[in-house]
Amino acid sequence: MAEALSVIPASVLRNLSDKLYEKRKNAALEVEGIVKQLAAAGDHDKISALINLLTTEFTYSPQANHRKGGLIGLAAATVGLTTEAAQHLEQIVPPVLNSFSDQDSRVRYYACEALYNIAKVVRGDFIVFFNQIFDALCKLSADSDANVQSAAHLLDRLVKDIVTESDQFSIEEFIPLLRERMNVLNPYVRQFLVGWITVLDSVPDIDMLGFLPDFLDGLFNMLSDSSHEIRQQADSALSEFLQEIKNSPSVDYGRMAEILVQRAASPDEFTRLTAITWINEFVKLGGDQLVPYYADILGAILPCISDKEEKIRVVARETNEEIRAINAEPAEGFDVGAILSIARSQLSSEWEATRIEALHWISILLNRHRAEVLCFLNDIFDTLLKALSDPSDEVVLLVLEVHACIAKDTQHFRQLVFFLVHNFRIDNSLLEKRGALIIRRLCVLLDAERVYRELSTILEGEADLDFASIMVQALNLILLASSELAELREILKQSLVNPAGKDLFVSLYTSWCHSPMAIVSLCLLAQTYQHASVVIQSLVEEDINVKFLVQLDKLIRLLETPIFAYLRLQLLEPGRYTWLLKALNGLLMLLPQQSAAFKILRTRLKTVPSYSFNGDQIMGTSSGSEIGRHIPSGSQISEDGDVKQEVGKFNFGSRLQQLEQIQSQHRMHAKSRNNSTTLNSGNTKTRRSHE
Repeated sequence: MAEALSVIPASVLRNLSDKLYEKRKNAALEVEGIVKQLAAAGDHDKISALINLLTTEFTYSPQANHRKGGLIGLAAATVGLTTEAAQHLEQIVPPVLNSFSDQDSRVRYYACEALYNIAKVVRGDFIVFFNQIFDALCKLSADSDANVQSAAHLLDRLVKDIVTESDQFSIEEFIPLLRERMNVLNPYVRQFLVGWITVLDSVPDIDMLGFLPDFLDGLFNMLSDSSHEIRQQADSALSEFLQEIKNSPSVDYGRMAEILVQRAASPDEFTRLTAITWINEFVKLGGDQLVPYYADILGAILPCISDKEEKIRVVARETNEEIRAINAEPAEGFDVGAILSIARSQLSSEWEATRIEALHWISILLNRHRAEVLCFLNDIFDTLLKALSDPSDEVVLLVLEVHACIAKDTQHFRQLVFFLVHNFRIDNSLLEKRGALIIRRLCVLLDAERVYRELSTILEGEADLDFASIMVQALNLILLASSELAELREILKQSLVNPAGKDLFVSLYTSWCHSPMAIVSLCLLAQTYQHASVVIQSLVEEDINVKFLVQLDKLIRLLETPIFAYLRLQLLEPGRYTWLLKALNGLLMLLPQQSAAFKILRTRLKTVPSYSFNGDQIMGTSSGSEIGRHIPSGSQISEDGDVKQEVGKFNFGSRLQQLEQIQSQHRMHAKSRNNSTTLNSGNTKTRRSHE
C-alpha cells in the first residue's frame, strides 16, 4: 500500500474518487502515465501494488464514486501497460467483473466501459476469463437500466470479435454455460444467447453442430416467444443448423430426435411446424441411426396428422409415408412392441385421421412382422375390440381388417368371434348400431360360412337367453338380406339335395332355436317347407309376442325382395309346394289383420293359381295332390315326374323337439323375469305405503 502511495500523488487519489466525472477522468489519465513510466522501467512490483490499491481502496469501497474511480483507474492502468498488460490481468479483471453486479447502475455502466477498454488492449489474452465475462454479459443484457444495457451491447460486440479471431477459445468449456441458460424466459437474455450461437456457428474452426443437441431444445423454446424478433432470430438459427445437418456426413440424429418429438407436441403452432419439418428431414437423412427412435417419432407424427394447421398435416403425412416405406427389421433396432404401443395409444385419439393411421400401422406390422405382433396380442386386443365401437365407419372397417388379419390362425379366429359376441352382450348399442356392419365385413374378410358356424357354436351354449335371442335375430336378418352372404344363402337353398347345405343347416339350427321366427326364416331359405309349417303349427300363445310379430313383419317384407324371388316363383306350382303354401298361410294367420304385413302377404297369396302345371301336364287331379302330399319337404319334382331325394336324413322330429326344449327355457325365463318385476313393484308399493 505504502509503495503504491509513493508513486501516486494524493491529489490524483482524491480526484479519482471525486463526484465529478471530469476530475475522475483526468486522474485516470495521470494513472495511465504513471503506469507507462513504471512499465518502461520494468518495475512491475510497483504496478501490482498500484493495481492492488485501486482494487481494495476503490473498487471494493462502500462509496459509489470511489468504485467508479477504481474502475476507470484499472482501465487506465491496462492502457498504460499496453503489451505487458497480460501478466496483470489476474489482478485487473476480477474486480471489474465483480462490479457488474453492483447495486448502483452507474457503477455497472463504468464496469462495462472499463472492461471494454481492457479488452481492446489485451484482445485474445483475456479469453481465459471468457466464461465469467459471458456470465456477466448475460445478466447485463437484461439490466433494468437502458444505459447499462447499451454499454453491455458494445462490450458484447467487442468480445464476439475477439472470440472469433482467437485460437484459445474452448467451445467444450463454453457449452455447459450456454446450456444452463437456454431456457431463460427473459427476452433480452434470449436475444443475447441466440446472438452468441449464431456468431460461434459462423466460425469455421468451432464445431457448433456437434454440440447442437445441448442447446437445440432452448432454440425451439424461443420459437414461441412473444417477441417477433426473437422468434425470427431463433428460426433463422435453426434453419442454418438444418442446412448444415443436410451437408454434414456425421450427425447425432438420435439425441436431437428425442428433443424434436417433445417439441412436435408444443401448443405453439410455429414450434410444431418447425419440429415436424426437422423430423421429416431426419427421417430422410438419418437412416439406420433413427431406427431405434421410430416409435417415438411415430408418437409425434400421428397426432400431427390431425393438426388444425394444414401445413403441419401435410408434412406429418409425408413423414408417416417415409417411415412406412422403410422396411426395418427388429435385428436393426426396430422395436415392434414399442410401435404397437404407440399405435394402440393413438386409437383413443379424438381425431379420426390419427386413429385411421394408427390402424394402418398395426396392419402393416401384422403383414411384415406377424410373429412379433402376435407376441404382443394380449396388449392390443382389448383396445382393438373397443375400437369396434368407434363413431367412424371407416375406423370400424379398418379395425375389422386388422382383426381379420389376426384371425387367420384358427386359435385367434375363435378368440376374435368369442370376444366379439362378448362385446355385443355387454354393449347392446354396439350390436344395434354396428352389428350388421361388423358381421357383414367379417364375412367378406374371413369367409361367411366360417364366421356363421363359429357364431352359431358360441350361441348354442349362451347362458343369457335374452341376448341369445336378440343375437340370433340379428344374424338371421343379416343372412337373409345382405349381399355379402349371397353365397351362404345359395348353399342353404341346397340343404335337401347337397351335403354341404345340409351340414350348414344343421350347424345353424340349434342356435337359431333361440328365435322361432329365425327358425321359420331358416327353413324357408333352406326350402324345408314342411318343417317350417310344423314349426309354425307348434307355436304356443307365449311365443307370439310383440317381438315375434316385429320379426315376422321383417320376414314378410323380405319375402317381397329379389332374394326370395325363387320362393315366389314356386308359388306358381302349389301342387309341388304344398307345404310352402301351408307355411305361408300359417304365417298369415298369425298376423293381425290390420297390419301392413298381413295385407302384403295376403295380396301375394291371392296371386297363387288354383291349379299347378308342369310342362303341358296339369297337376290339379287327385293323383297330383297325392304326389304332393308324399314329396319330402322342400323336394321338387323333375319334368318327368320323378321325386328328387333328400341327401341323408334330417330327423326333423328331433329338430322340432330341440326347438321346443329351448323355447320352453325361454318361456320359463320370461315368467321368472315377470314374477321378479311384479315382486319388486309390490315391494316398492309396500315401502311407499309405510312411508
